[in-house]
Amino acid sequence: MVQAANSGHPGAPMGCAPMAHLLWSEVMAYDPKEPSWWNRDRFVLSNGHACALQYTMLHLTGYDLSVEDCKAFRQVGSKTPGHPENFVTAGVEVSTGPLGQGISNAVGMAIGEKHLEAVYNSSEFPLFTNFTYVICGDGCLQEGVSSEACSLAGHLGLGKLIVLYDDNSITIDGPTSLSFTEDVSLRYEAYGWHVQTVSDVGSNLEGLRAAVSLAKSVADKPSLIKVKTVIGHGSMKEGSHKTHGAPLGEADIQQAKSKFGLDPNVSFQIEEDVQSFYKSKVTKAADAHTEWKIMYQKYESKHPDKAKELKERFSHTLPADADTSGGLFSHFPSFKHGVDKDLATRKMSSNTLNALAPHLPSLMGGSADLTPSNLTSLTCSDDFQKDTPDSRYIRFGVREHGMAAICNGLFAYGGFRPYCATFLNFAGYALGAMRVAALSRFGIIYIMTHDSIGLGEDGPTHQPVEMLESLRSMPNINVWRPADVNEVNAAYQSAITHFHTPTIIACSRQTSHSLEQSSIQNALKGGYVAIDTHQPHIILLATGAEVGLCVKAAEQLNSQNINTKVVSMPCRELFTQQTIDYQHQILPGDVPTLLVEAAAVGGWPAYSHAQIAVKRFGLSGKGPDLLKKFGFTVEHIVQKSKDLQQFYKGKTVPNLNFHPDFDCFDKTDKDH
Repeated sequence: MVQAANSGHPGAPMGCAPMAHLLWSEVMAYDPKEPSWWNRDRFVLSNGHACALQYTMLHLTGYDLSVEDCKAFRQVGSKTPGHPENFVTAGVEVSTGPLGQGISNAVGMAIGEKHLEAVYNSSEFPLFTNFTYVICGDGCLQEGVSSEACSLAGHLGLGKLIVLYDDNSITIDGPTSLSFTEDVSLRYEAYGWHVQTVSDVGSNLEGLRAAVSLAKSVADKPSLIKVKTVIGHGSMKEGSHKTHGAPLGEADIQQAKSKFGLDPNVSFQIEEDVQSFYKSKVTKAADAHTEWKIMYQKYESKHPDKAKELKERFSHTLPADADTSGGLFSHFPSFKHGVDKDLATRKMSSNTLNALAPHLPSLMGGSADLTPSNLTSLTCSDDFQKDTPDSRYIRFGVREHGMAAICNGLFAYGGFRPYCATFLNFAGYALGAMRVAALSRFGIIYIMTHDSIGLGEDGPTHQPVEMLESLRSMPNINVWRPADVNEVNAAYQSAITHFHTPTIIACSRQTSHSLEQSSIQNALKGGYVAIDTHQPHIILLATGAEVGLCVKAAEQLNSQNINTKVVSMPCRELFTQQTIDYQHQILPGDVPTLLVEAAAVGGWPAYSHAQIAVKRFGLSGKGPDLLKKFGFTVEHIVQKSKDLQQFYKGKTVPNLNFHPDFDCFDKTDKDH
């Protein structure tokens, strides 16, 4: 594959082939005809650059991946992209390539199995018993995200997680002695893992076979099997970093084929005995699924409610009455404007989360050691711990990146809507995994509190400035910054119903004032009119806690005969998905529009003629003092509104809606 594409990574597939052969031919339970079988063993190729090996195994074992697909390796629109993509290739559980992500995802998968086993299994019906197997390399274990996730895995005693570490002593730069000389075995033992070493898989598989068998018997610890391999095994350059990331060349390929008894002049050859061998092994592996289905039919008959719940969880379907009276979303907390006390939106978020959780068993997650600040604990559940796996609240510890990657694995396992939480500024720590979630179409819910300089005394190290706009620039992610209870409820409803789009709910530390004209349905459009007026002279556009300031500013402006309209835009992504007519109705484009958001300006000039925003890092001080210093007061908004109106007096106001919108993506070829 690599040679035909003249691109890719041949070394790792050649060195890891014995491990993959053992797993797919003897160890794992799977069904290529139903690759999403709930109780299949999960396989994660964490060193995703070795994907030629995974595609080979998927083809050999009968998944929907033909020889022609393999010949199209790394080509536009193929089922065999340059790194594994879960939404492209059947049998690929997670998108890997950014090193460390896959092994961290596997921790989430193992958490998923352990929880469902505790909730749904019985001695008569062991529905969930699968293992999660990982092949990873030195690079995965050097990345910090894997350290975070594997430390937690050891704490949780995830005995059905088995990692095969491709210890080939090579990195891209050269030998690992250049930069990686720690004792990995001791490190993982310190994490609480069961660790073994297999010194040879090139000549026989007895040692690896015994190691995997022993690892499966260790129920209270995850297992790391350190497997000594030779990168580029069979190549004239075997053992060298030169086999890592470039084709070997035709001459080397031919001699390697000859060495292994193959015709050196035939490409993509599979001997009949190899085909027969794997066909028999696949039949045996799929038999486990047949037996499981018989058991599940009995379970469904005996426990119809639980079976229905499982089907809803794994199909990502909500109850049919979710939107109706008495349905899932009817449990949202209500708020009476002018009667109930205003709160910080993080407190509103906590109320909404806990209103949903008892009625949505798939909702599982936690915080990166900021539970008292993020307010994300579940009143309906205890902590998910080694001895209480039936619970749903995960204490991730100070591990933002690992937390986000684990949630990706939990979603990929199936049957879960994971959520995780930290301060918005520390989304930067989690960003690598959040990006993979958006790419992978995983509907993770990120609850990010302390969303602006308004958090106060912790200062600029903790105050997000650029983060909202950074996240808004990412494809396939919805960024919510709600202003009141209705908008918070809408954010959660949107998050729950967008199964394949991650959602960020950015919440304030400081109090946010309720909006008299808000509603869930209006907020679900991403932007709506919070205060209307006839023939506005000025429009105030805002998000989050700043909307309340704009409402008060509008009251003053309107009293001075400056007709002022206020638009709340809690989710820019959803607003741009509305009809053009609706967008222009809310923001006509030719009325002077002032944006008010306590964050970077970013993309707001597309929606506003001027901005009250943050153009530098924050400061340490009391929240109200900081907001005043940066211009987020009613008085300042009133003055700048007058200044903007005066600026355009006697001039034509540029219409922000008059511009071409080019879509340059070529849609003639199939894409994913």
